[in-house]
Parts: sequence; C-alpha cells; structure tokens
Amino acid sequence: MATEQDKIKELVRERYGARAERVISLTPVELEPDGSCCGVEDPEHAMRLYNEGQLSGLPVASIAASAGCGNPTALAGLKPGERVLDLGSGGGIDCFLASQQVGNTGHVTGLDMTPAMLELARANKAKLGIENVEFVQGEMEKMPLPDTSVDVIISNCVVCLSPDKDAVFTESYRVLSPGGRIHLSDVMALTADGPSVNTPEEWVSCTAGAEYVDVYRDRLVRAGFVDIEFTSESVDYKKDDDERPPTNTAGYKVVAHKPA
Repeated sequence: MATEQDKIKELVRERYGARAERVISLTPVELEPDGSCCGVEDPEHAMRLYNEGQLSGLPVASIAASAGCGNPTALAGLKPGERVLDLGSGGGIDCFLASQQVGNTGHVTGLDMTPAMLELARANKAKLGIENVEFVQGEMEKMPLPDTSVDVIISNCVVCLSPDKDAVFTESYRVLSPGGRIHLSDVMALTADGPSVNTPEEWVSCTAGAEYVDVYRDRLVRAGFVDIEFTSESVDYKKDDDERPPTNTAGYKVVAHKPA
C-alpha cells in the first residue's frame, strides 16, 4: 500500500514531468522568449533569479523549464576541478552554469527522479555539446552515488518538495567528500506554525513542504553538518501573486559543511 510519502513523491513526479513534456512539445518558435528570457512557464521567472550574462548561450528549453526559487551556482563559489551534484536538476540550467565554473577538469551530476525532465536535460546538454555534465535518474532520499564522490551539492527549490528531508540530508552527507559543502536555495516557513497552506497542490508548489528554519537546521545538524548559515531572500514566497493568499513562507539561502 502506498504511503503518504509515496503519494507526495508521485504527485511531484507527475507535475514536473508534465512541465518538462510541455517544454519538449513546443516548437522552436514557441520556445523563443517574448520580451523576456523565460518563455512558456513564467516569462519573468528566470530573469529574477539569474542575470543575462549567466543565461546567455543556454538552450531556451533549459530556461523555460526552470522552477527554482534562487540561484545556487552564484552562491557556491565553485572552483575548477570540483565535483558538483545538483539535486532535482530539472532541465539542467544550474548544471550548465556549474559546468562553466568547474571547467574541463571538474564534473557535474544532475540528479532527477522525473524521466521527462531527464530527457529534456539530456537534449539540452546535446545542444551545448558539453562533456563534463551527466544526468542520472534517482531520488535524493536514496542517491545512486558512491560515498564521498562529490565536493559540492547545490539544489534549487527542491528539498522543500521532499516528504523525508532527514533522508535527503543524510544522503547528502554520505556522498559529500570530507570538507565538502552544500549550497541550497529553498523555501522555508517564516514561523514555527509552518506554512499557512497544506494541500497536495501546495506540495508541488513548494509551500506545503516548507519547514521553519530551526527545524531545517536541526535536520542538518543531526545529519552531521556544521557551520550552517541561513539568509532570507524574500519576505513571502507567494506575496506577489494576487490570486493566492500569503503562505507564511519565504525563499532562503542555506550553506552547510561536512567536517574535513
């Protein structure tokens, strides 16, 4: 019998799979941005998170499929030669940005559980002709990666979608090399009461699964992380949407380290 966690994962997989399939089905003309950079899903979304210099040269489909709440590659201080893992890599936008920073001596792995997103990401990779990026199917609660196999983990508004965040952080700690770090953009609750909404629809909208900062920090500490920092990026995640009430959530930047 499917558990509540299984149902949430399947809902997330279906919703983001449908998002990828919409992008895949569009013609090149339909994909072209209309006065903005982001195309079909949200014409201004990516431009709010990335600057034009970062987006220049990326496949429009990777930008159109973006559903992030931040810009983790801008925060991670990636260095040439580092091995990077992107949790919930989607259409590949953050992987492609990371690949530019780590260079030919580095490597980027995009992990996603949605087949359609992986298909889209691999097509975008082929358009770019890059060799230091790979996309792997799997769940972040059970990563199909060896111990200590990456130096940096990034993720863009994905951990909040997980119904088992303890498993996400335990697995993140396992695959990180000693001295490794995580740089996350995520949605969190503004108070200990949690989000003001809690429906299946709000799970896939990155709000119902948001947790209070102290709860989130405790999970990281239990997993073994140290030097944990949180920085708020916005006042209320859905404040600018007139059709939806405030959700008592906000975007945050998170940095944490695995001891050397």
